[in-house]
This record gives sequence, C-alpha cells and structure tokens, in this order.
Amino acid sequence: MRKHHAQNERIKREYLIFLAQAKRHSEKSVDQAAAAISAFEASTSYRDFRLFRIEQAKRFKVLLSEQMNPATGKPLAKATAHARLMALKAFFQWLCREPGYRKISHGDAEYFNPSANDGRIAAAAREKPAPSLEQIAHVLSVMPHGTDIEKRNRALVACAILTGARDDALASLSLRHIDCTARTVFQDAREVRTKRRKTFTTWFFPVGDEVEAIVAEWVAHLRGHLLFGPDDPLFPATRVAVGESGSFEAMGLVRQHWSNATPIRTIFREAFTAAGLPYFNPHSFRTTLVLLGEKVCRSPEEFKAWSQNLGHEKVLTTFTSYGNVASHRQAEIFAGMRGKLDSHLGDHPNADELRQAMAVIQRVLPTVR
Repeated sequence: MRKHHAQNERIKREYLIFLAQAKRHSEKSVDQAAAAISAFEASTSYRDFRLFRIEQAKRFKVLLSEQMNPATGKPLAKATAHARLMALKAFFQWLCREPGYRKISHGDAEYFNPSANDGRIAAAAREKPAPSLEQIAHVLSVMPHGTDIEKRNRALVACAILTGARDDALASLSLRHIDCTARTVFQDAREVRTKRRKTFTTWFFPVGDEVEAIVAEWVAHLRGHLLFGPDDPLFPATRVAVGESGSFEAMGLVRQHWSNATPIRTIFREAFTAAGLPYFNPHSFRTTLVLLGEKVCRSPEEFKAWSQNLGHEKVLTTFTSYGNVASHRQAEIFAGMRGKLDSHLGDHPNADELRQAMAVIQRVLPTVR
C-alpha cells in the first residue's frame, strides 16, 4: 500500500520552507502544518495533489468529525479539527499559485472551512482552571527538599509563580538571567525560549516572602554548594545513570539545560498529586497571576505594568486570554449587586418583581457560555 507520493513530498517541502522562512512560523507551527497535510494525504491514499477535488476536502471533514483522540478515547476536539482544516486551507491557497497546480482554484480551498457552528465552538473562550495562591503555597510546603533534585523541583514551582515565566522559558533560563537582589529575571530571547522570541524583564510578582525565599535559597545553593557559574542552567536537567539495582536511576543533576518543557510538566503533576490536589500545569500559574493582578492593581498604569511583566505587549491580551471572570466570582458579583439592589429598592412598587429577575440572572448567567 502506498505510503507517500514523490511529487507531493517535493511540493510539501517547498511549502514548509515557505512557512518557516517567508512566513516566519515557529518550528512547532511548521510541524503542525506538516502533520495536517500528511493526514489529508493518507485520507486520499496519497493521491497527487494536482488531482485535488473538492470532494476530498468534504470527505476529510467527515473523517475528522469521526476521529477519536487516542489519548482520551473521546472525539477529536473542535479546536483541534479547526486548526487542521485551517492549515489545509492555507496550504491549498498557496498551492493553487504554484506552477503545475493552477488547475486548483483559490475557491476550492474554501471547502476546508468547518461549519459556522463548529467554528464558533472552536473559537469560544472558556474558563481556564487555575490554582489559588493558597493551593500553591500548600504544594510548596509539602514538597520535600532534602536532595539536590528535590530542592530544584521545589524552586521550579516557586519560580513559576514568582515570575509567571512559561515552562519552556524556565527550562532554558541560566543563572545569569536571575537577580535576586534586584528581584528580576531577564528573559533574553537570544538564550531563553520565550514565546515569539520576545525579550523582556520580569520583576518578581508579590506572591509572598516565603516563595521568594525558596528561589533565593536555590540560587545560593547552586552558586555556593554546587559551584554553578553564570552560563549554567538555573534548573539543571537530571543526571540518569545505572544504579545499584542495575536499572537506570536519577543520580543528581547535570550542568545541562532541559531540551524541552516535558520534565517540568511531570514535576508539576507529581507535586500536585503528592499534595492531594488536582493537577495544574505550569501555564495555569499565569492565569493565577492575572486574577491576582485584577485584585491588587488600583490604576490602569499598575495593570499595564502587571501585563508587561507577563510579557504581554497589550493589556487587551491579558484581559482576553487570561482575564475572564470565573463563574464563582461572577456569582459573587451578582450577589453583591442584588444586595445593593435590595437597599435601593425600598418601597418601590415593582420591588418584588425586580428582585425575582435578579435572582434568575444570578442563577442562570454562570451557566451561559
């Protein structure tokens, strides 16, 4: 059975170079586009792209709607299906301009559009679960910190809430990037894997002296006890070697950065599980910080500074991506409004009717998304 088409491979390679070099897409985005195109190819039994017909796009959409997520056993998420379809639409819009493929019309690519309802479902903003500061403090309090690995793991969780740095940035930070005296982390995109390779300085968020002390103690341990230098990693990878049992075991730390953020997510999962709490990934800490900022910032200037500290160029990004009012908080706000209404209604002739209306809104609104 055919597993590839030679001409398709050549034109795919040109397109992926175009995405990386001309469109400046990240390696991850290019890989996602390549995966979507390969999935479409498989659905056509690797038929030549020059023989594309809109029926193939229609069939692929049906196959996506029937596909199951192998990890969860549930139907593929609408957002995932939408991303794959948009990647294919962009590919065929590019392809129809290439020599040898101009029988494909620009309008043919429109058949990769999902239904309007599926598009709205995929783009809908949903409440993101995030741990409270109390939960994070509890996790830090029960995390062991006897060995170098345990010290590193606890400092990693503390640094995530202290700086709001993304997991890939944390994995690539060096000792030179943190200044505990100035209370800053310099996220230099030349060395730190920041999102969209932005360079910015983060000041420690006001999340408690205990959290800051954990990070400061770890930095002092690296420099004074382990003799790490400025170019060494802030959170070094685990050294794995053959132990006395004859199997591979964790044997301390190695002066190398993690190549990706997967070990960090594992550390977070194990820490929250050991603390008897549901797992919150590293990125959820950024939501925690946004919610904190909404409470402590007292002026537009303060919230702008808070937003910039997270690496956001625009305050609107902070509000729209992280700042949705949680449903429980929404209920509290409406309860407060109802209390104010009661005090203002007094002997109004329609007071009972207005109170009933507010009760319905308070009960129903949190369920509407």
